[in-house]
Amino acid sequence: MRKLFTLPLSLMSLIFQSAALALGQIWAHKVRSILTTIGIFIGVSAVTTVIASITGLQTKVLSEIETLESSKNINIYPYRPREGPYRYAMMHKIQFEPKDFDGLLEACPSVDTYTFLTQTAHKVRFEERSIDNCSVFGINPSWHNIQNRKIELGRPFSAIDQEQAWQVCLINEEVRDELRLDRDCIGQSIFVGGRSFRIVGVVKAPTLFDIDLEFAEVFIPFETAWKIWKPMMTVLANSSTPELSPQAQAELRFFMRQIRRLNPGEPDTFRLRASEEGVQAFNNIVVVFTAIASCLVGISLLVGGVGIMNIMLVSVSERTREIGLRKAVGAKPSAILLQFLVEAVMLCLLGGLIGIAVGQGFILLITWIVSTAFGVDLGAIFIPLWAVALAFGFSAFVGVVFGFLPAVKAALLDPIEALRHE
Repeated sequence: MRKLFTLPLSLMSLIFQSAALALGQIWAHKVRSILTTIGIFIGVSAVTTVIASITGLQTKVLSEIETLESSKNINIYPYRPREGPYRYAMMHKIQFEPKDFDGLLEACPSVDTYTFLTQTAHKVRFEERSIDNCSVFGINPSWHNIQNRKIELGRPFSAIDQEQAWQVCLINEEVRDELRLDRDCIGQSIFVGGRSFRIVGVVKAPTLFDIDLEFAEVFIPFETAWKIWKPMMTVLANSSTPELSPQAQAELRFFMRQIRRLNPGEPDTFRLRASEEGVQAFNNIVVVFTAIASCLVGISLLVGGVGIMNIMLVSVSERTREIGLRKAVGAKPSAILLQFLVEAVMLCLLGGLIGIAVGQGFILLITWIVSTAFGVDLGAIFIPLWAVALAFGFSAFVGVVFGFLPAVKAALLDPIEALRHE
């Protein structure tokens, strides 16, 4: 029983003694030790820089996606299934009608609001200037809150604009600038698809990385778009909270199957796409890309490991008489083995520590360059704790793997032959 307590203490004492000896050897050969660890710290700095940059960029992109498209958004659009009675149906047979969605909010309590949405492309003209294939959206007033697109100048569509299907429109700054409209263009008229529309407001452009996304957009009341062109419509719904999004999707699917009169077992003639699905797909891509990039830059760690093994073999040759003397006074092969293994691991951990410091410096430099050159604020990017742990863990693993052969060689030396060594 007593041995169970003394054995771990003896092992810990031996490890500490080996670590002290290793630090003494590293200090005695400072230049050689630094040169030996170059491969390790380059590999660690490369891995941590890649991981931190990708992680920081992922956080920034996800926050930007959140501003562009809320995690509560659920898109509903018609879909022709590949099997079932509707697999050969014409699209006009499965297209939505506005009346289909009467009573949606009552049937789906987890849905906060929704908007009808159409998108077409038309030529937009003002006097002699025009924009070909400009995106024209038919929207309800609730679209602004769902998409977080505010009115910068003028007013949104009113209830009477919708009910009377008036030919009024909202534009964004890109359209105003391309058509050279007045800065306060409220009340001016433009031609959309050959029809005159009076401008009642200017919509703020969406931003990504604090940069306005510049593409021409014209918005008209949904009822107007439906009356004039009757294009394919979709529905954009908003769950009450992000946590209720799965429940809202289930309620919407049940509601849609009822209004489409689909029998049990028949495939859906519509599709639901939640914003969180796109976020999850993006996260999966980031994980794969991080793993591949880390493996590629991690090759330098293996190169550094070869350097560690080389210098440890040199160290064993230089200290052959010391090893023979220690064995002659009773040192066991396991103690010799542990001493050289610990020394190899200490060299790798030293390289890992320098690599993390250099990696953080690279990250700060990259952040400054991107911010200065492109005007994009990436925020504070730091090496995550799991990456630090991974770097130190892999460094120790490299030390054990590449230090094992020199350590075994030292442990197997014959003490008599070692003492004779010159």
